[in-house]
Amino acid sequence: MLKTRVIPCLLLKGQGLVKTVKFKYPTYVGDPINAIKIFNEKEADELILLDITATIEDRRPPFELILNIASECFMPLCYGGGIRSLEDIRKIFSIGVEKVAVNTYAVENPQFIQRAADSFGSQSIVAAMDVKKTLVGDYKVCTYSGTKTTDVDPVTHAVQMAAMGCGEIFLNSVDRDGTLSGYDIDLIRKVVEAVSIPVITSGGAGSLADFADAVNNGGASAVAAGSLFVFHGKHRAVLISYPSRRELEETLK
Repeated sequence: MLKTRVIPCLLLKGQGLVKTVKFKYPTYVGDPINAIKIFNEKEADELILLDITATIEDRRPPFELILNIASECFMPLCYGGGIRSLEDIRKIFSIGVEKVAVNTYAVENPQFIQRAADSFGSQSIVAAMDVKKTLVGDYKVCTYSGTKTTDVDPVTHAVQMAAMGCGEIFLNSVDRDGTLSGYDIDLIRKVVEAVSIPVITSGGAGSLADFADAVNNGGASAVAAGSLFVFHGKHRAVLISYPSRRELEETLK
């Protein structure tokens, strides 16, 4: 049985799905409901859905759309984007979502993660981190969909989030996003070695071998990918796919 979860990460912008490169240049890749149906058929392990404009636009999550998506989704679903209250989380859970990912607000108000974990259980609260490398080679946490670089060190932030009670860390490399150039193994390893909770890594997967690299050399507990699952070929034609169980077992054995 495969121990490593392999998770499609879908980016929501308005009513449609997009894919970015280094958090910029969003390309429309289709209707979320159609994508969900395909991932259902492919028996994906789990799904992460991130509204990439909710925080920037200072609005609440799109509850009606989340409801429609959750109603079609046969696998565990994690939603992130615009979450700033326990009521937001309560409403999201009430419509069938299993986990929430909190990013910007977790940086601005770390105690919110503690309150959320106390209220809903650690297993349902994911601390998400977007991380960018500075010109001098340091890693820093970004907020507001990668548009604001903070002075927060990702390892320090991960340790704090774990102490606040989150059940998982979702670690996303801004620099690798959409590049298909492989995960940032050094970044993954730094965070994994600092915490005792599972780390889901994202940003850069271009092949199944990259999954194995993240797990075997980075220590990630789960791998997430976007472009690898929605594009096909050098011209990046939109084609939603997901590896077979046999392919994953051979890669991640």
